Amino acid sequence: MTALASSTVLDQLKALSHEIRFELVRHLAGGEHCVCDLEALLDLPQSKVSYHLGILRDAGLIVSEQRGKNTYYALKQTTLFRIGGDLLSEVFRSPVALTHQEKSIC
Repeated sequence: MTALASSTVLDQLKALSHEIRFELVRHLAGGEHCVCDLEALLDLPQSKVSYHLGILRDAGLIVSEQRGKNTYYALKQTTLFRIGGDLLSEVFRSPVALTHQEKSIC
C-alpha cells in the first residue's frame, strides 16, 4: 500500500471517529436519507448535519444526489468494507517471521 493509500484510510477512519459522523453512518446503513430525516433522527440543526455529511462525502464514505429541493445521502458500502482490509494490509505490510532469536529475553 502506498503512502497515498495509507493517507486515504487514515482520513476515512478520522472521518468516522467523530460521534455525530459515526451516528450518521449508522443511520445511512439502513438506507438512504435526506438531510431533513437525518436532522430529526439526530435532533441536530440542518447546518450541523450538512457539515458532518460534507466531511463524510469528502472522505469518500457517502454519496449525495439532488432530487428537487432535497439532497439524499447513501453509504458507499464497498468503501466501508474496504477500509478494514486496507488497514490490515497497512499494519501487516511485511510477513511476520517466526524464527528463533538467540538474543531474545524470554
